[in-house]
Amino acid sequence: MTGTAPEPADKPHRVAIAAESPTGSDCPQALDGGSLSASAERIDRRLHAALAQVTRGVSPAALGLAWLDWAWHLAISPGRQVALAQQLMQHWRGRSPDLPTPRMEIGDPRFADPDWERWPYGLFRDMFVRTEAFWQAATTGLRGVSPHHEQVISFAARQWTDLLSPSNCWWLNPEVLRVTMETGGRNFLAGGAHWLEHQQEIWSGYVPGASRRRCAPSRVGQSIAVTPGKVVYRNALMELIQYAPQTPEVWREPVLVVPSWILKYYILDLAPHSSLVRYLVERGHTVFMISWKNPGEEARDLGLNDYLASGLFDALAQLRHIAGPSPVHAAGYCLGGTLLAIGAAVLERDAGREPASLLSVTLFAAQTDFSEPGELGLFIDASELGYLDALMWEQGYLDGAQMAGAFQLLHSRDLVWSRLMREYLLGEHPEPTDLMAWNADTTRLPYRMHSENLQRLYLRNDLAEGRYCVEDRPVALADLKLPMFVVGTERDHVSPWRSVYKLHLLTSTEISFLLTSGGHNAGIISEPGHPGRHFRFGTRPGGGPYFSPDEWFARTPVCDGSWWPRWQQWLADHSSEKTTPPALGGGSVLADAPGTYVFEP
Repeated sequence: MTGTAPEPADKPHRVAIAAESPTGSDCPQALDGGSLSASAERIDRRLHAALAQVTRGVSPAALGLAWLDWAWHLAISPGRQVALAQQLMQHWRGRSPDLPTPRMEIGDPRFADPDWERWPYGLFRDMFVRTEAFWQAATTGLRGVSPHHEQVISFAARQWTDLLSPSNCWWLNPEVLRVTMETGGRNFLAGGAHWLEHQQEIWSGYVPGASRRRCAPSRVGQSIAVTPGKVVYRNALMELIQYAPQTPEVWREPVLVVPSWILKYYILDLAPHSSLVRYLVERGHTVFMISWKNPGEEARDLGLNDYLASGLFDALAQLRHIAGPSPVHAAGYCLGGTLLAIGAAVLERDAGREPASLLSVTLFAAQTDFSEPGELGLFIDASELGYLDALMWEQGYLDGAQMAGAFQLLHSRDLVWSRLMREYLLGEHPEPTDLMAWNADTTRLPYRMHSENLQRLYLRNDLAEGRYCVEDRPVALADLKLPMFVVGTERDHVSPWRSVYKLHLLTSTEISFLLTSGGHNAGIISEPGHPGRHFRFGTRPGGGPYFSPDEWFARTPVCDGSWWPRWQQWLADHSSEKTTPPALGGGSVLADAPGTYVFEP
């Protein structure tokens, strides 16, 4: 059946606090509202939400505990204090054999201009780099400090030192001084105009510098997300897009792509030359794509399992109707990949279960073990999640601008200070790109779903440890028997590749692991012909021996170029035969691609 599914019935409001089941089950249950404890919880949450608005979601308690942990252990370590004092003296004398020399840091984009080599600007730069290295040494490696608190304090120290960079001061920055002389100060006038524009963006709810107005040349449905196709199904959570065939015959088994619900789906369908979707359909694959609805407060009680049932499973049911009973190649990106891994394990657990069978699973930069989530772990502890939970509870969702601000903070050197220096001090505007347009197109996350995601996946690691439940039964990734293609990216701050690689420990199935250059987004959008790309690729057969990530890295050769052809060939090798393309929507369609949900602000 195609068309619009009925809206889900309204659900009673529940306080989404994970509690252990009184029956001894591993499956957490939600506490019903209306009890005395729930009333008290609502009072506390209103206060916490008000405080979180002031602190922008940052928990003062978490920061205070991290600082006390570090300061106390430093106070009772006189030997470490003496060593740091000696290092500080060496820094100021310009001789520090124990720490990186300033020359090793010249790749920093803030100091890319050749005039930073001239006196006295080279001196300013070197003093800053020595200070930065000193605080890195002072906040790490202190015996007794918990690893999480060490990461928080080191991150906080880096934020403060980045603020004091000489590149941020026009009178200490040779590039700014040169441009000022060349333009007669017009760069400051242009920078002031940019600052006013950013203030308007802030008041409009956008992250400064990421407004859709800045990316107007790249428009959805006109220059990006233009691969021909039709919306063939719609429900309250998603639209399903089927792309038109580009070849007279197609592989019998279709490909279903499950994107993350953080930002819009079309990162995988940007301009024609960088569209992974177009690349697949031009090589004979029938591609379906989920386009998630941008939820509002009305969706506050939708959880991860709702996204599984009304997202992945509904989409698979439609593929069975449109493309026939052939099994499906399913691919998931980021949290969409995590959802796909859960769904695949459920289908394996419940053998013979509708809606459809899977032939293979591909994960793009998707974690299944969250014990080492990278720099995102800075914002994940019980106190921090309590503040964020209160903020989401008050709004009913997590706003896209709040998420984008956190990601910018993780890479403030490149995404904040370097950009602001060029826009405010040099008066420049970066050329809008397709990826900038996509990155500016933020989405909201339902309260319950994101709370479950953070609490159960990130904080408790329930999926990897066998406590995540679907339909009151645990999901075990060890049940997976399908061949899997897993992609990690070398410079990923969202899903670090060593964390993605941990899937090898959770299942014994065949895993083809590919590590590509680039980061979480640019590493995936790695079309053929993109300069400077490379990857490593190897396959562990089902039941084969385990190699640690570093062992795998050392023994796997580097291949130049895009990884897309390698994945497409893997899909073809795991497909059966070619046949006539299925009719779009089985003969019934709702709208042209990219659909309607993608345009919801």
